[in-house]
Amino acid sequence: MTRKKILGSHVKRLMSGVSEHGRRHLAEVETDLVQTELLLQEAIDKLTASFLAIHGAIAARQPLVDRLLAGEPLLEEERQALARMSDEIGQHVNLAVTSMQFQDMTGQLIDRSVKRVTGLSEFLGTLGAHGAGIVPESGQEEIVDRLGKVHMALAIQSLELKSVLRRSVEQKHMESGDIELF
Repeated sequence: MTRKKILGSHVKRLMSGVSEHGRRHLAEVETDLVQTELLLQEAIDKLTASFLAIHGAIAARQPLVDRLLAGEPLLEEERQALARMSDEIGQHVNLAVTSMQFQDMTGQLIDRSVKRVTGLSEFLGTLGAHGAGIVPESGQEEIVDRLGKVHMALAIQSLELKSVLRRSVEQKHMESGDIELF
């Protein structure tokens, strides 16, 4: 193989690697952001339902409370219904708290996306730093050597970034137990 073909082969391999690495990480960022949006929407829907249910429970019992405040007696059935109100509200509050646990998972997704973008930025910085040493006067052997070093540095960075990023997102340290998603 001629020197020109060797150089072309190294440049092609480097450019393909950069392109593939960048596309892969950006696709993962996009996936994480879509998952974040879905989690947030689900959490908002559940929170809204919980707060509306709390409001409904209070509104349904308000006439009984008003009668008690006015000094009117309640039937036994009405007293029991009023007593059940705190249990019902407690259940709705627990559902609201569970919905807020999605914040932990969305935080992990956002953190993972930031790490990917930072890793991609470092990746491109490495490419620029190594590429800056190639000048028009550089010989083919020097260029091939630099391209090999760039390729090796980028491969190491890619592996390091991959090892830092977890594939799953999990909810931790909450009373309702652990949840693992994705």
